[in-house]
Formats: sequence, C-alpha cells, structure tokens
Amino acid sequence: MPELQKSSKLHIAMFPWLAIGHITPFIHLANELAIRGHKISILIPQKPHLQLSHHNLHPDLIKFHILTVPQVPNLPPNAQTASDIDITAKNPLAIAFDAMSDQVETTLLHLQPDIVFYDFADWIPTLASKIGFKTVCYNVICASCMAIGIVPARHIPKDRRLTLEELIETPKGYPSSTVVLKGQEALTLSFIGMDYGETTFDVRITAAMKGCDAIGIRTCRELEGPMCDYLSDQYEKPVFLSGPVLPESPTGPLEEKWESWLNKFGAKSVVYCAFGSQLILQKNQFQEMVLGFEMTGLPFFVAVSKPHGADSIEEALPEGFLERVGDRGVVHGGWVQQTQFLNHPSVGCFVSHCGFGSMWESLLSDSQIVLVPRLADQILNTRLLAEDLKVAVEVARGDMGWFSKEDLCKAIKSAMDEDSEVGKLIKENHAKWKETLVSPGYMDGYIDSFIQNLYEL
Repeated sequence: MPELQKSSKLHIAMFPWLAIGHITPFIHLANELAIRGHKISILIPQKPHLQLSHHNLHPDLIKFHILTVPQVPNLPPNAQTASDIDITAKNPLAIAFDAMSDQVETTLLHLQPDIVFYDFADWIPTLASKIGFKTVCYNVICASCMAIGIVPARHIPKDRRLTLEELIETPKGYPSSTVVLKGQEALTLSFIGMDYGETTFDVRITAAMKGCDAIGIRTCRELEGPMCDYLSDQYEKPVFLSGPVLPESPTGPLEEKWESWLNKFGAKSVVYCAFGSQLILQKNQFQEMVLGFEMTGLPFFVAVSKPHGADSIEEALPEGFLERVGDRGVVHGGWVQQTQFLNHPSVGCFVSHCGFGSMWESLLSDSQIVLVPRLADQILNTRLLAEDLKVAVEVARGDMGWFSKEDLCKAIKSAMDEDSEVGKLIKENHAKWKETLVSPGYMDGYIDSFIQNLYEL
C-alpha cells in the first residue's frame, strides 16, 4: 500500500453534469469514499442540492458548494437540471454548464483538491494544469454504450451526421457481444452528433476522456469486463471500476399512503412501473401503456411524467379507465421512493426504461424485470440484462419504436407467470446475480480497489 494512503486521506472534488441521474450516483460514490475517511466537495446548483442533499450520509466529510446556473438564450427561467427542460433541448443547458467554468475554477482554487471527478466538463483538465490536481472522468452510464458510441475507432465525420448504416456498424475492435443496436434502433445513437454547447456531444465526451488522468466507470468486471478493456485500449488510459455503488438499504420509510395501498395486495402481485424523470411520452403512447397495465388484470402502480400536451395525468387517461380499474391501479405523475417500492413485499414486477441506475436497482431487487428502453444507452442496458444475462424480458416494439398494449401485457404475464419457462429462467438467473452483488465484501471490494487506484494516480 502506498505510503500516502497510510499517512493521509484524499480530498476529492466532484462536478457532475446537471442531471439528477448523474448527480445522484456521484453522491452515492461520495458516501462510500467518506466512509473510508476521505473528504469530498460536490459542486452543484441550488435546486439539485435541495432535491438530493438527503442522500449525503456523512455531512462531516461531504460538503456541497453551490453554483449559479447562468441564464442563457432558450434556457427556461430557473432551469438548473436536465429534468427542467425537454429531453430534446439540452443544448442551452450545456451552454450554461460551460459558462459555469469561472465559478468552478474559483471554487477549485479555494479548495485545492487532490483529485477532481467530472463527466461532461471537458474543460476540467485545463483547470487541472493551472491549479494542480489529478482528474478522473467518471461515467455513470454503461461501458457498452461508451464502447459502441464514443470511441476514436468510430471515426465520426465533422461535416455531417452519421448515416443509419454507419450507426449500425460497430466500431473496429468492439468485443463480440449481444449488446448491440439492431436496425432502426441505431438511430438512437444519432445524439452523439448533436450540439452540446459550443461543440457536439461526441467531441465533448471524447475530449473529456482523452484529457483525464484516468477513466472511472460505475460498473463491474463481471458484467462488462471486455467493454472496459476496449475503452482502456481506445483511450490509452487506465480504467477504474467502482462497482454499481448503490445504497445498501433505503433511506427512510415508504410514504404512508403508498404503504397502505400496497398492503392491500398479496405478496409479489403488484406491477411497479417507472420511466425516470426525463422520459415524457406522447399522449397516444401514454394511453396505450396504461391500457396494457389494465389488460394484465394485475394490481399496478405507474410513476411517469404527464404526457406532452396534457395539463395533468388524470386528463390524459383513456375514457373510463379510472372507473374500470378502480383501486387496483394507480397512475401517479410525481416522484416516488423507488427503492422503497422495490423492497415492498407486495411488488413482484418492475417495468423500467432501464436507465443505468434503475438497471442496478432492478438487479438488487427480488422483482421480475420487464424492460421498455427508448434511448441508446437504455437499449444497450436492456440487451445486457435480457439477452446476455437473461434476467429480464424486453417488451416487443413495433416499427414506430413504441409498444402495443398487447405486447406490454404479454411481456408482464410471461415474466410474472411462475409456471412459464421464461418466468422461471429469468427468476433463477436474477437470483444468482443478486446473490453475487449482495455477497459480503463484493461491493466493498470494488470501492477499496477503486481508492487504491486513486492513490496510484
């Protein structure tokens, strides 16, 4: 063990992209580092601080430093995270994010950290050379998405968008895997050429990875070892794996009204669905989805944002829906405590968009997993779970990219039916993976190795 580790603890600053799904895993990692005595400074705006500061389990060692998101053209007033904007309108937020660089520089000059963790802020390495700290580009999406989408081997042209044929083609050297995009799904990768501030997404992320001292990834070798090695080769950088970094248990009890509702139903009988804060459906997609839940005949709880063009969830529901389902179903437009829901004994199925955080939470739950991905990283996460690990069922989708109520019902029924071959297979495989992930010392081992890697920087 290096002498530094014996005599001193690290001071690590963190500046994640302005999205709840990015900030939250940074805070979870901060908790793990603080447990081991390291000091963490997290640079975020006021709104996400108010939303997420309850995740800070070690306020004596983890301090938040509040930054101001400047107002720029086309950014809605008081927008401070990606949840405050339309998912297709990220460029103004990226411009504001980059305009925070002076505040970040001033704060880091004052803090004098040993290491800075970042993800989208490709200008952090420039500050590192001025101020004097090491850098880790810490990624909270799956290694597969980075390996297939944003590596030098992809050779993204600067003068035009990639064609569908070019997007479908995996980069040279990409490991042989079922984790690929099929047909029209490849179009979901087109975001890599979108404007993100003064540059495009692929240029920004490539620069962020090339400029750092080491690449960090929130994954584990058992799931994505070949992809991590491929990224290390492509960027000629060491890759540090932190493991999934999830809290061991929920913080606080489930809200009483939802606890009471769930308690009305038998063990493992309720279908819980959540698609994350940024996915906003069209009204026809929303209606087809809730009709699919109704069709199952099972009790269900759906937590989604109100669809485009609707003033409320209730207004968007199909005619007669509430009367037909009665107390058997809840469609809720607000935030809910996902971990507590998944830990409730009545919940037996989790229908998810398969964002990376939800992917790990599903693996750590005892629920059957049904997946409805929409974005590129979600589709790749889904392939990992449904085709590689065989722990989940993917809902079939039509040519338009969305599913029918019949397909949703069929997927849920096949997963929930304990007598079906599919239901048995995914339950057995899921149980094995959960046993691995929760085995004593497994996650601690990743964090300890991760910290050892940081000292070796």
